[in-house]
Amino acid sequence: MKKTFAVLTLSTQIFFAQDIPQKLDAATKDLMNSSAAVASGLSFYVSDENGNFVYEYQGSKGLSTASTQKIFTAGAVLETLGKNYTYKTTSGYSGSISGNVLNGNLYISSNGDPTLGSWRYESCKPDTFKKKLIEAVKTSGIAKISGDLIVDDSYFDHQTIPGGWPWDDLGNYYGAGVWGVNWRENQFDININGKDFKSFSYPLEGVKWLNDLKTGGNSDQSLIFTAPHSDIALINGTLPAGKMVTVSGSVPNPPLQLGMEVKQWLKESGIDFSGKVLTSSQLEIEDGKWEAPKNNIIFTFESPTLDKIVYWFLRKSINLYGETFIKTLGKEKKGDPSFKSGVAYLKEFWKSKGINPHMINFADGSGLSPQNYVSAKAEVQALLYAKKQSWFEAYYDGFPTQDNGMKMKSGTMRDTKSFAGFHTSKEGRKYVFSIIINNYQGNGNEELQKILNVLK
Repeated sequence: MKKTFAVLTLSTQIFFAQDIPQKLDAATKDLMNSSAAVASGLSFYVSDENGNFVYEYQGSKGLSTASTQKIFTAGAVLETLGKNYTYKTTSGYSGSISGNVLNGNLYISSNGDPTLGSWRYESCKPDTFKKKLIEAVKTSGIAKISGDLIVDDSYFDHQTIPGGWPWDDLGNYYGAGVWGVNWRENQFDININGKDFKSFSYPLEGVKWLNDLKTGGNSDQSLIFTAPHSDIALINGTLPAGKMVTVSGSVPNPPLQLGMEVKQWLKESGIDFSGKVLTSSQLEIEDGKWEAPKNNIIFTFESPTLDKIVYWFLRKSINLYGETFIKTLGKEKKGDPSFKSGVAYLKEFWKSKGINPHMINFADGSGLSPQNYVSAKAEVQALLYAKKQSWFEAYYDGFPTQDNGMKMKSGTMRDTKSFAGFHTSKEGRKYVFSIIINNYQGNGNEELQKILNVLK
């Protein structure tokens, strides 16, 4: 009896396994034959956990990925830098300390820590950083600073935004640029009632506003436009009338923002400071050169470990983290912190893991650029590689569970939707998959999940 049951169970599993490709094909072709997909491109690839082929529909076709691009960046940075890697922010001084007076400048430097001042980690919150920095200044015997406060943002190059990012995105929180010194995830929030600004999440330094908002509709359809180093911001679009809405934007000069806040902290703490707040970029513009002091470090502040940063990078799709990773990889592996260098390293990394380089035409580390072109098969190959690595648990933990109960990273841009991830069916079969659709005029989230539900 037991033998008969085992045979029946095995036969049932084989039947289901054989039936899955047919069901996937029917669901995929239903979508592609619909009126909303008449001009769409689709790339879809499914394997089992061992890499055995299950199904594909133009699996090698390169399409714009949106945020499933992040699966490549996360894997490369975990392997290259290690899950225990940390970013560091330091404070030091030039000159000398005599009679509780710093006869020189106070400096703050960083190697691009994207978590500095972030609300996501208790150890990184602004008040935590403030407390430790002020303690370090006082412990050093400084009660007065005769010089200036200089925020050294020179660790990376001066290009803070990847080429190819749409202008509509740059001023919004998800389009925040990458600086040598990042602060509060380079994001600010505005509470707006109709067209009227009511309050900011914190005082935004040196920014003047052009307000072209109109009231209308039931949802936030506003856009913020800011540019790096600019002191003018524009907001337009529509917001609901008579309703308080929080709109989030990207800070045009995070190093200066941090410096102005530190100036206030010094004042509140009774440390006499009447100098200027400057950034290394500003000094370089004015003087044509810049060199940070090498000695007299009084304070070092470490970020959470990389595995914890990658968790939020994947779970909440934080573009700032991805582009910081790209610059860090370029700096550490090629000695060049440019986006171009970091993206080149990312492509070399995955090529070395056996992925056809023609199927991974990267443009950034986060997927916000519509110039990323990647195939579903390449995404599955990356996921399969990750599954065999010692860092996989940290990687997998970051993948969100979507509305349909499947563990997968999603990507969303205008007329683009993608999913990539892992799923164990009710029969116990383990799948690895990626599906990407471009130029789709319907509900991509709903339609792609309908296809993926076949794997459940």
